[in-house]
Amino acid sequence: MNDQAATGSCADNHNPGLLTMDEARTRIVSNIKPVNEQEEVGLWGALGRVLAEDILSPINVPPYTNSAMDGYALNSHGIEQGATLQVIGTAWAGKPFAGQIGKGECTRIMTGAVIPDGADAVVMQELVERKADTICLQRAVRAQENVRPAGEDLRAGGQALSKGQRIRPVELGLLASIGVAEVSVIRRPRVAIFCTGDELRSVGQSLEKGEIYDSNRYTLYSMLERLGVEIIDLGVIPDQPELLEKAFRDAMEGNDAVITTGGVSVGDADYVTGMLEKLGQIDFWKIAIKPGRPLAFGKLGDSQFFGLPGNPVSVMVTFYQFVQPALRRLMGEIPPPRILLQIPTVTALRKRPGRAEFQRGILENAADGTLQVRSTGHQGSGILRSMSEANCFIILTEDSSGVEAGDLVSVEPFHGLV
Repeated sequence: MNDQAATGSCADNHNPGLLTMDEARTRIVSNIKPVNEQEEVGLWGALGRVLAEDILSPINVPPYTNSAMDGYALNSHGIEQGATLQVIGTAWAGKPFAGQIGKGECTRIMTGAVIPDGADAVVMQELVERKADTICLQRAVRAQENVRPAGEDLRAGGQALSKGQRIRPVELGLLASIGVAEVSVIRRPRVAIFCTGDELRSVGQSLEKGEIYDSNRYTLYSMLERLGVEIIDLGVIPDQPELLEKAFRDAMEGNDAVITTGGVSVGDADYVTGMLEKLGQIDFWKIAIKPGRPLAFGKLGDSQFFGLPGNPVSVMVTFYQFVQPALRRLMGEIPPPRILLQIPTVTALRKRPGRAEFQRGILENAADGTLQVRSTGHQGSGILRSMSEANCFIILTEDSSGVEAGDLVSVEPFHGLV
């Protein structure tokens, strides 16, 4: 259900029973055990997957010493500015020069071509004057200049990637560069989702008074899809105990995690925590944050359970701050570092002490080129537009009573998070 209908106690900032944000994260992480099943996938299917094993390079990268520039390969010993050298051939990428460089000789060489025997440097073509089959050096050349040694990037047998690393485009390219065609990855976690609420209607249906469109399933599905899990969508479940119990039993069957939205507050039609107590176990269901205080976490059979609030912004805040890190651990991923910046705010921000707040902000360049952050405006937990306009969270600590314009605030950019 939509938690805007919750009783006043859910908006209370001072409650000694609330877990702090860090306590909640610690409790969640301590209960998550990574999936241990593996599968082999080809490179074309590996993007976004998490490696189940370290990857050792079977070859040197680059496999041979080669030129970093178009120019002329030569032996630098005793060569000074103004020296004249005879051009005795050309080394092409993929077609090495077959001879050997002697004293007073050089070869034309292309970027990536094998350095010929006898050569130890490449002079850029812009730094020579060529006449017929000779060149005149405009400056002296150092040994190893513009030369990329074999194994400069990776040595054969060296570790290329680590277990728990998520495969992004750059990792995919690296795997291809060492000739790896298949990799062992961790099985995608299976995550069941459903939303609760009598007032929710699907997109395309007409709305009666008191009804709203179900947006939470779309944002939740999309956040999970970007994370790379297998999603089991059970739809919208009305606030009826027998239907909710069936949904809970269906969701816990063979899935690694279950995520619901709505029904975790203290209203008369908020059944989720009671259902979790009946069929599983609750670890906690209140956190000292805003928005998103009524977050339920526990166990449902063999599945990890996350009961998110019903308001749209609360869903996204709690997902990114608690559920996403937990699912990354479930996927066996090495957790990426959390990026927090200290940035001056150009907006005075109001807040009461008692709960950490995730206000939506816009991180931007000031006129002098430095970074600044400003609020998106009204911070109501039902204003999904505030997330669309924002590119960061402005995080205010539990004991903060607000900040003035010009004060430094903690900013978490959406880049790499959302």
